Amino acid sequence: MPDALIVGAGPVGSYIAQKLAGLGYEVEVFEDHKVIGEPVQCSGIIGRECFERFDMPQNIVLTESKSAKFFSPTDRCLKLATDGVQAYIIDRKALDEAMAQRARDAGATYHLSTKVIDISMGDDGVQVTTSNGSNLELHYAKVVIIASGFGSKLPYSLGLGRVSYYIAGAQMEVDITGVDEVELYFSQRIAPGFFGWLIPTGGGKGLAGLFARSRPRQHLSKMIGNLRSKGKITTEGKITAGGVPLKPLARTYAERVLVVGDAAGQVKPTTGGGVYYGLLCADIAVDTLHQSFISNDFSKKTMSSYQKAWRKRLGRELKMGYLARRLYAKMNDRQIETLFKIAESKGIAHILMESKNMRFDWHGGLLLESLKQIGPWRYFFSRHKS
Repeated sequence: MPDALIVGAGPVGSYIAQKLAGLGYEVEVFEDHKVIGEPVQCSGIIGRECFERFDMPQNIVLTESKSAKFFSPTDRCLKLATDGVQAYIIDRKALDEAMAQRARDAGATYHLSTKVIDISMGDDGVQVTTSNGSNLELHYAKVVIIASGFGSKLPYSLGLGRVSYYIAGAQMEVDITGVDEVELYFSQRIAPGFFGWLIPTGGGKGLAGLFARSRPRQHLSKMIGNLRSKGKITTEGKITAGGVPLKPLARTYAERVLVVGDAAGQVKPTTGGGVYYGLLCADIAVDTLHQSFISNDFSKKTMSSYQKAWRKRLGRELKMGYLARRLYAKMNDRQIETLFKIAESKGIAHILMESKNMRFDWHGGLLLESLKQIGPWRYFFSRHKS
């Protein structure tokens, strides 16, 4: 009987598989899709801190990012730029493949085109039911790790609830002209509740996408038309769409079960990025599981130490990001435009770039500093209602 079964072969699932296999445990990974890394539903921006901490391969890098342009509803532009690399634009499919190969090299076994449809507890282990089309199979292990991304029904079936707040996203590959740095678009008309992006990936190619509270495909089509009219996009491809959680599950553990990554809602609410936070929580999950294997104790109480640890690490960031996201969602375009005007007049972009709080993946300190620079917010909302 394997020691651990992992649901999902994304970066988080494969990283856990690699670490557990490297510790000598027998690990099997189940992936719903027939090809690892497809379909691509990620902008592919990885912060330098994440890239270096988890030793990601250099050959997945498409281009580096030292700056970004932020556009208001009326195309007022603020630019943030640094001397050093802040982030890497990567080939996301290549990242998934590379991390899966590392797990295989460590001894993990992969089952592709295999969907986990049920998880149930036994006295001495956990039973997983899988489907590969017409056939159902039963698998047994000591523990199960759910890392199957947002939208999985497995946590709910185990009584762990559902993610209560999420955003819908859409993206497509495009041919671009005259765009050589990341561009972000803030307008409730373009991307209600969130923002849009145009990301150069090299060779005249790029990714155009957005998050929105609803109908992301329709909003993206309008944004694409706007970018085309400005000469930034010449041709476009197929739209891919998906959801991103912006608030974590209330409980990410059960007896013999841990939930990690997007499936657990361990995602930055400010940007929708989940790779770094998911990998940080994956490390915590591996530590929890290793201790459980040593003590042969997989009780709910023992597994709860995982949630305590990851909330201690990320809880403040997730809470502040969530509050900031909800605040932004209530704003109208006039208020957003006013924010840009204030930021421009006070030189806030320069202040933030010089701040010790300027970190690509950690936004709590930056949010607090921004609020202090922009305020008073009570006056702002009283004077700029729609």
